[in-house]
Amino acid sequence: MIKAQTDRDLRSNQLLDALAPESRSRIDPHLEPVDFKLGAVVCEAGGHLRHAYFPRGSVLSLLTVLENGDAIETANIGREGAFGLFAAMYSRASFNRCIVQLEGHTVRCPIELLQHEFDSSEHVRNLLVSYSETLLSQVQQTVACNAMHSTEERICRWLLMMHDRAEGAVLPYTHEFLSQILGANRKSVTLAAQSMQAAGLISYRRGTIQVLDRAGLEKTSCECYAIVKQRFDAFLTPPTTAVRSQLQ
Repeated sequence: MIKAQTDRDLRSNQLLDALAPESRSRIDPHLEPVDFKLGAVVCEAGGHLRHAYFPRGSVLSLLTVLENGDAIETANIGREGAFGLFAAMYSRASFNRCIVQLEGHTVRCPIELLQHEFDSSEHVRNLLVSYSETLLSQVQQTVACNAMHSTEERICRWLLMMHDRAEGAVLPYTHEFLSQILGANRKSVTLAAQSMQAAGLISYRRGTIQVLDRAGLEKTSCECYAIVKQRFDAFLTPPTTAVRSQLQ
């Protein structure tokens, strides 16, 4: 669903804002605002991508889909980044199912335009490769977290990431949703959430979760949240050698 938005809305994405002025001036006229509903599928795994999507308030979730139809989140994307950059750099196919995890504004850009900027601008290449490497590090950290850490630690990690992206708003999630997104047993998620609520970390009622004790949530979480956050805080200043010339 395309809606008219202000110029300020179109600039409220950290990755877009980090582009050099000359690249941004070529991209801006082609940005289209898109509003998705919670749970909407932006692209299926294996789907053909015509646009890259830059959240500016929404959160997108990348899901790995198994043969039996089960899916588990391996990364999520907020206003710091974008979905579809691998398509701009390498191929048009999406490796994951991408769904809307938090409603909000998003802008999209034609893949062809980003491909041209990637091919012609060293700054754009460095920036997109730096972001893509950082997103991959989130995927790797999530895999390790899901395999090694307790359900409560994983819930804390996920809620902290969503709390950052939602800018402190109440989160519209059920225990069933958490169990699906984390690939965890529903009963273990319910017990962990009850324990967290009893400890005063969160408040849960009628399918909404509110963070009450941010510091306590960080203390209860595993190390994965802090590691991923540190990496994303640094990706906007990639080393100048992030992409090397073929002549080197």
